[in-house]
Amino acid sequence: MVKVNTTKLEIIRVATKMFLEKGFSATSVKSICDELEISTGNLTFYFHTKEHILAILVEMLCDFQWAMMQSVVEEGNTSLMALCLEFATMTAMCEESEIAKDFYFSAYSHPITLEIIRKNDAKRAKLVFSDYCPNWEEHNYTETEILVSGIEYASMMITNEDVPIDVRIANALNNIMMTYNVPEEIRKTKIDKVLAMDYRKISRRVFKEFKEYVEKSNNNAFEELLHR
Repeated sequence: MVKVNTTKLEIIRVATKMFLEKGFSATSVKSICDELEISTGNLTFYFHTKEHILAILVEMLCDFQWAMMQSVVEEGNTSLMALCLEFATMTAMCEESEIAKDFYFSAYSHPITLEIIRKNDAKRAKLVFSDYCPNWEEHNYTETEILVSGIEYASMMITNEDVPIDVRIANALNNIMMTYNVPEEIRKTKIDKVLAMDYRKISRRVFKEFKEYVEKSNNNAFEELLHR
């Protein structure tokens, strides 16, 4: 009988759990290795840095978060509303949870994960904003996302009480939609609808269910490997 090598999946399972419970910054490679009772060299054989493990988590978040936002929003032009709500919930999460704030800060700060976010968001922006940007080509969305990701990062990381969260959300969404040529009347309507929603409550639900989703996905992948 051939012995199945589960080390890589075990690293992912343990590391992602620690990132979401203790914080990415607070989780060292050594602490992951100690939990798994493996050497640092064994971990770096599969993942050169812990940022490479974070990249897996960010990819999972991109798919999960977008699907959840679309399920929450029910109106015409759902994709644009879902995008607006997604940003509001991410911003709220960074105020609701230091772990979530650290996760997003790390994701937007490291080149590996930032590239994943930008590629994902550029692809989605083409879906959401193509009607407003009829002459745009692929590179226009890619280049614009560099600016948009900066707006997102700045708005999520600022928690100064002098700048209330609803003001940050409104300003950021207005700037993002303006960048994609969305008319003022539509921008105002979407922003008003988002601010009228309980985006803080939704953000807590997103983070809670994302942790459950990650654990379930990792366990399923582990079971599938064992039964091959």
